[in-house]
Amino acid sequence: MKIGLFFGSFNPIHIGHLIIANYMAGFTGLKEVWLVVSPHNPLKNKNGLSNMYDRLEMARLAIEQAEGIKVSDIEFGLPQPSYTIDTLTYLQEKYPGKEFALIMGADNLASFKKWKNYEVILKNYHLYVYPRPGVDLTEWRDHPAVTVTETPQMDISSTFIRKAIAAGKNVQYFVPDKVISFIESKNMYR
Repeated sequence: MKIGLFFGSFNPIHIGHLIIANYMAGFTGLKEVWLVVSPHNPLKNKNGLSNMYDRLEMARLAIEQAEGIKVSDIEFGLPQPSYTIDTLTYLQEKYPGKEFALIMGADNLASFKKWKNYEVILKNYHLYVYPRPGVDLTEWRDHPAVTVTETPQMDISSTFIRKAIAAGKNVQYFVPDKVISFIESKNMYR
C-alpha cells in the first residue's frame, strides 16, 4: 500500500491543496494521501504562521467527506523545525508495512537539493511532482525516483487567502465553507 505524503503548513488549507490531494489519491498509483501538517517548515519564516492545532483542525474540516485522503499530525511530536527525512524515517519505523512516497510541487523540487539528506530521500522514496507555473523540470524529468504528474494547475496560495481575508474579501470557493466558518469563529488572519 503506497501512501503519498503531502507536507504543508496549510495556513490555511485551500481548494488548490485539495485538488492536488484528490488528484494524487485518484489518478496516480497512490492508495492514500496523507496531508501532513507541518508545525514549522525550516525553509519558511515562522512569523505569521497560525497555531498548528488550528491548521490541523482546518485540514480535518476540509477533508471530512474526502475518499482516500487523511490528515496527519505526525510532525507535532517530532523535533522542530521539521525535516522531511526525519519524518520519513520515523514513519517507516512506526508503519513498517507501508510504503511512503512524497508529493511536492515543481517549485519545491527546484530547490530540493537544499533539503537535508535529499540524496537519501531520492534513493529510498518516490516523488510525485505536480507542475507549477514557470518552473522548468528538465533536470528531473528522467530521474527514476521522480514522476511528474498531470495535476491540474491552480495558482492559489495560502498567502493570497490570508491577504484577502485581512482585506475583508470574500474567499468563498477558494476555501471550503467549514474552514471559512472556523477562520471566522477564531477571527484568524484579520
